[in-house]
Amino acid sequence: MLTLYSTEGCHLCEMAFELTEQLNISHQVEVIDIAFDDALFSRYGVTIPVLKFQESELNWPFGLQELNDWLNNNGITDNT
Repeated sequence: MLTLYSTEGCHLCEMAFELTEQLNISHQVEVIDIAFDDALFSRYGVTIPVLKFQESELNWPFGLQELNDWLNNNGITDNT
């Protein structure tokens, strides 16, 4: 399962989620709103959106190719 750290009204977060839809992996993404957790807000408040898988994080900005490469490097998918 991938985690997308996000918050309501974040257009960059929406763009990041759209990239996961383009790679047909959005069903593997759990969106976490950082606004309701002080620790998450402190950590990700100025860097969202951030995708996380285990201990690996992909920070914005990233495009489709960078996301695909990161997924492949983490053994998540082999999209081309």
